[in-house]
Amino acid sequence: MTLLGIDIGTSGTKTLLCDTGGRVLATATAEHAISSPEPGWSEQNPLDWWNAVCKATKAVLTKAKVKPVDVSGIGLSGQMHGSVFLDGQSTKPLRPAILWNDQRTGEQCIEIERAAGGRAALIELVANPVLTGFTAPKILWVRRHEPRVFDRTRIVLLPKDYIRLLMTGEYATEVSDASGTLLLDVANRMWSTTLMSKLKLDVSLMPRLHESHEITGELTPAAARALGLRPGTPVVAGAGDQAAGAIGNGIVSKGIVSATIGTSGVMFAHADKPTRDPLGRVHTMCHAVPGKWCVFGCMLSAGGSLQWLRNTLGQEEVARAKKLKVDPYDLLITAAEAASPGGEGLFFLPYLTGERCPHPDPNARGGWIGITARTTRPMLIRAVLEGITFGMRDALEIMREMRIDVTQVRASGGGARSAFWRRLQADIYNKPVITTNAAEGPAYGAALLAGVGTGVWNSVEEACKATIRQTAVIKPNTKRAAAYGKHYAVYRQLYDDLKIRFAEIAKLV
Repeated sequence: MTLLGIDIGTSGTKTLLCDTGGRVLATATAEHAISSPEPGWSEQNPLDWWNAVCKATKAVLTKAKVKPVDVSGIGLSGQMHGSVFLDGQSTKPLRPAILWNDQRTGEQCIEIERAAGGRAALIELVANPVLTGFTAPKILWVRRHEPRVFDRTRIVLLPKDYIRLLMTGEYATEVSDASGTLLLDVANRMWSTTLMSKLKLDVSLMPRLHESHEITGELTPAAARALGLRPGTPVVAGAGDQAAGAIGNGIVSKGIVSATIGTSGVMFAHADKPTRDPLGRVHTMCHAVPGKWCVFGCMLSAGGSLQWLRNTLGQEEVARAKKLKVDPYDLLITAAEAASPGGEGLFFLPYLTGERCPHPDPNARGGWIGITARTTRPMLIRAVLEGITFGMRDALEIMREMRIDVTQVRASGGGARSAFWRRLQADIYNKPVITTNAAEGPAYGAALLAGVGTGVWNSVEEACKATIRQTAVIKPNTKRAAAYGKHYAVYRQLYDDLKIRFAEIAKLV
């Protein structure tokens, strides 16, 4: 028997098949486009997700040579915070989904904070401050700017939960993803009727809640035909991509933190209780482990900063990589290795799409600071890698302030594939950096949750213990860690020095 994990990402959908021992049999991906009809807007057609899910599911079955009857359970994961507006009668969305990185809702964020009675009161209600990317301000934006759509709306679903609807006909979600709507009473793992009442939103707009391992429905005959699977296959609740990725990396006990560098960058810690940051710099949400919580910080342009570098200034590496049949990122990182640590006082601010943690500021801007006549191209590249990693350390420092135990950091995503970047992380975090045998992220975590829900394992913790093991430990270099500590102190101050200027720059655009 096999387990299917599906992750609806921002740029594409990934499917993964593993056996009941946790061994990955095959993966497949299918892309979907992002549209930006206005500056700062980010939208997708939810039906594109479904087409990608169907394509990638059929592809992974073919690659793994697995028969539909052999798939015993399906787990779902996906990008958080996105909003799919439905009329409750048809599965056709009323408008394109508004995504996690959309920045249009500044006025609605102010409205929510005022309605809650202030920032501190809001954090007390839902454990988090309001950010432009969250779901609640998107709902208020549609109510204000698209009243005809809002008046027809009867249910709002998150991305993975829209796929669940098409699979099973069920309106359902689970607590980890629901935490990112800003409408969940995170401490009590239920919808916050108090906040929704203050916002004049009916709780019926939100789907029913589950824990992440619970079965939420079965594949309908029509969905099974579209996916190439067996009708009646159980679909478990799953988790938002951050919690699912943490399950896939074994972050299910105190002291273990994951550092995941993809387009965004996330530092994620397990928590036995809902520990809030009173300043709202990091998020406290429900974990995919029943009765447990998590604390994480998300920077918006982590790997996205490196991608920008490749696309705009990395034509040389792209051309050489094509000839050598290698990844251009490998060549960029090799160039960075040739530069000295700290680049003679060169810093890169990775705020290319605004920032979220620890600075919830859509006006924040990126750039190099400290360029001199001695600055070389490898130094510029290395500064980007260092700046991304400093940004990740921001969340780690906040966790330390919150007295969250951190004994090791498990690296995943693009930041884990490069030995140089893993060493860089160990030195900048000044913590051992661990790699594991599990490198597939949220799709793998979703498959493990499917295994728990269908009885392969008795608990999420048991699933992780049975399938995930350490493969390498990188300890920080004492000398470099001390030097980077001094550089980080300067980096950390640069945002505060430039915050007013960022706002002024935004007014010029």
